[in-house]
Amino acid sequence: MADVVVRGVRFHVQQLGPPEREKKAPEARPTVIFLHGLVMDNLSSYYFTVANRVAEFAEVLLYDLRGHGRSERPREGYGLGEMVADLADLLASCGVKGPLHLVGNSFGGLLALAFAIAHPERVAGLVLIDAHVSNDRWGAEMAATLGVQGQARDEMIVKHFSNWLGRHSARKRTRLAERAEALVYGTSLLADLETSPPISEEALAALKAPVLCLYGEHSDVLERGEWVAARLPNVELRVLPGCSHSVLWEATTTVRDAIIEWVRRDTERSDR
Repeated sequence: MADVVVRGVRFHVQQLGPPEREKKAPEARPTVIFLHGLVMDNLSSYYFTVANRVAEFAEVLLYDLRGHGRSERPREGYGLGEMVADLADLLASCGVKGPLHLVGNSFGGLLALAFAIAHPERVAGLVLIDAHVSNDRWGAEMAATLGVQGQARDEMIVKHFSNWLGRHSARKRTRLAERAEALVYGTSLLADLETSPPISEEALAALKAPVLCLYGEHSDVLERGEWVAARLPNVELRVLPGCSHSVLWEATTTVRDAIIEWVRRDTERSDR
């Protein structure tokens, strides 16, 4: 666990890896970067589900996005491009070198895609977990959803974060909600999201890295997953039955095993 300052912001970072008995040198092992979702989420959603198992054979880096978890909450800088720059500088500061495997949940999936498009030479593969894929409406829709207040806000939190919140004590749930409110209403998050440009279909079509898309059968963003899968040249879409947007919690074992299989397969493919 460490605090790393890049671009004038302090980030909370955790790096995991195989035990010392692992024969491969660190630079010969795959590196997996986990990117979490917005507002109520933080790196612990990965830490307590899949990251430690992946770290049995790969180098793993998790971090709280700016304004989230234990990272600093600056007033500005929450656009998609800003967060791509955060990730690039964070990797450099931590000494992480490519090729990388990016695993993104919800907004983290969109961030993974944007980083891969900006730095294609660094990315060996991606796993998008019920990702909020960018199109010409995504920023306004996400800002509108996160900006609701009162009863509508409470209902939205229950709908989208019930599995996440149910794993914490009432005290911690209250603390998470207070931090989320400070992030949404005390920063430029909503305005930055609304003005972030969409990822073009041309950029998706040019992305050569293999992509695994995992979506819940009943997710409200499944249509977005199908949209992006139809435009990526090297993609596999898996729809998990009975799951919603909270697929990481609802099908943890399935998601974890899929990530491990995908990263191992990509690693074997690149070693040939």
